[in-house]
Amino acid sequence: MSGEQIKAPRGTDDVLGEQAVARATLEARATAILQGAGYERIETPTFEATELFARGVGSSTDIVRKEMYTFADGGGRSLTLRPEGTAPVCRAYVQHGMHKLPQPVKLWYLSSFFRYERAQKGRYRQFWQVGAEALGSEDPAVDAESIVLLGALLREMGVSGVRLRLSSLGGAESRERYRERLQKHLRANEQRLSSEVRERIELNPLRAFDSAHEGTVATMLEAPKLLDELDAGDTEHFAEVRALLDRAGVAYEVDPTLVRGLDYYTRTVFEFTSDALGAQSGVGGGGRYDGLVEQLGGPATPGMGWAAGVERILLAGGPPAAGGHAVDLYVGFDVLGEDGSYPRVKRAAWEILCEARSAGLSAQLEMAGRSLKGQLGHANRLGARFVAIVGERDTVLKDMRDGSQETLDTDKTVHAALRGLRDLA
Repeated sequence: MSGEQIKAPRGTDDVLGEQAVARATLEARATAILQGAGYERIETPTFEATELFARGVGSSTDIVRKEMYTFADGGGRSLTLRPEGTAPVCRAYVQHGMHKLPQPVKLWYLSSFFRYERAQKGRYRQFWQVGAEALGSEDPAVDAESIVLLGALLREMGVSGVRLRLSSLGGAESRERYRERLQKHLRANEQRLSSEVRERIELNPLRAFDSAHEGTVATMLEAPKLLDELDAGDTEHFAEVRALLDRAGVAYEVDPTLVRGLDYYTRTVFEFTSDALGAQSGVGGGGRYDGLVEQLGGPATPGMGWAAGVERILLAGGPPAAGGHAVDLYVGFDVLGEDGSYPRVKRAAWEILCEARSAGLSAQLEMAGRSLKGQLGHANRLGARFVAIVGERDTVLKDMRDGSQETLDTDKTVHAALRGLRDLA
């Protein structure tokens, strides 16, 4: 007896043949890039307590209001298929006491996610994302490293026409100040707005920047900008993120209209787009979420992360390039006193990190404010082959295998590390 053909549900797709090979290649590239930068893999459950997303993602977001797959289990508990990865990672950070580990705790994932939205090319209701989260450090270098790592992955995967948009949402106080100003502007122009934006004025006014409605777009061109509301600390943080990206040679556009669709974002936000994807050009992005862990019942913990769509990377990408891998060089710094030299030395250390990675070394940068002794101990735990301690005038390169060290000009550090690795080989 024959039956009607059964097909996969709308908004899902099978992964076959060459697609599976391409995904395996992406996973290998992500593993090399992220684990080489000190990120360890994490896998969270496919379903979580619904409260995690209602509390963590935000009840005013489209994800929670319209897009989650939620069901009651046999015991009457409300469960949800995970629609995004950051809240589950933060839940795991709290649940497993990761705040007791050396900070920042760096985690990455490659997992499937679920959202009920209009299915279209490169956008499915069951989809895959690769993501990275760094928890426990408010250092702007964490923000810059996150952005650089996603950019490196997109480059490795041959994604074409890549552009980086960058902005800052500031902290809670400046954002609340801005929210009130924006609501006032939207109410004054209510007749020009789409019905959807009008409904969100009290709930989530920032999402008006995402609207394609003609009247709303015109209204938002005249709207006040959040970047103008940042306090001194937020402004300084954003300036340092930009300075580090400049030192790394990363091109970006500061876009004051950039907002993310989730409520937990603070300070730095960014998005990579690709011209190869047309109107739906977003490939991946993220930002800082300094209040999320505390909101989920953990200690006050800064956080920074991103996620990128696997299907969208493969759609916009070409034949992937070759990649490499392990901790060859740990970059730290030694600055005493309050003479203003710290930012210069920190930026010099950042340049060494970027140069080392460009030369194919697996390199990490001190980001937790440890003492010199603490930096060496952490490098030892990581199994680093060399440690560079950057000072005001020169750099000490320490061979962790035999304890020998040499003092050299800072711009010769990477060359010396390469020579040492070559001699060992």
